Amino acid sequence: MEGDVPVFPCAANGKKPLTARGFHGATTDVWQVEGWWAAMPQANIGIPTGAASGVVVVDVDRHPMVDGYESFARAENAGLVSGWELVTRSPSGGMHAYFPATSGVEQRSWQAARAGVDFRGDGGYIIVPPSSRVIGTDRMFYTVEAVNPGETRTLDADGLRDFLDPRPSPTSPASMPEAVDRSVDASRLASWVARRQEGERNAGLFWAACRLAENGMPASDALEVLTSAAGHAGLHEQEITSTVSSAYRTVHAPRSRTTGQTHVNRGFSHAQRQPAPSSPPVFRGL
Repeated sequence: MEGDVPVFPCAANGKKPLTARGFHGATTDVWQVEGWWAAMPQANIGIPTGAASGVVVVDVDRHPMVDGYESFARAENAGLVSGWELVTRSPSGGMHAYFPATSGVEQRSWQAARAGVDFRGDGGYIIVPPSSRVIGTDRMFYTVEAVNPGETRTLDADGLRDFLDPRPSPTSPASMPEAVDRSVDASRLASWVARRQEGERNAGLFWAACRLAENGMPASDALEVLTSAAGHAGLHEQEITSTVSSAYRTVHAPRSRTTGQTHVNRGFSHAQRQPAPSSPPVFRGL
């Protein structure tokens, strides 16, 4: 990473941006940065990814449902993730591999949830060292694992996504199993959910989960796909589980024989009963 990199404060022990404009409020203004951390000395440090900072990041997760390190290793063997500039470790045991952004080319953020790998590019952000989180009872830090002293190169983000999350061929859609189509849609919905800001996160997650329910994805699979994305947006695990469950109850609620209306579970929180987002996701740019 060369030159000045814009930064912004995030919640202490978390990922939620603390600026009025979210990660769009990142700046290189020294006076503004000093003012932020004078007022919020425990704040974590975020940087926007993509053209805004000149770096893109491959975010590798590891949890009981998926091992992103295995996916990253496959991509590495295929020559798709060589030439990184910097590798850091996250408090949860994940890995962030930083690459130079491709000048003049928009590289939108995406998520390959089933592979345990996210891509943070234009429209995304990342938490950087020495930020920290409390895992269990221990404070764990984002740490620099390795710096590449040799040659670096840009990342073919689209090629990496196609490798990790193959999409159906447009020339033979009838031959592609329905489940594959649903998983591809889920990946794009998850990427959209990850970019929701405060005030639209619960409604966005609820809307996305309803779309998955309507398309026949099992609730457990939807929760797996959406948990990482909603967590990146700043929601807690219990809140995510509750919202996804509520979406599935809503979609699958029995309909009245006389009115045809859905009987909605009245136990939803106010946030979970919000209407669908005013700006539903547009997948063309992902």
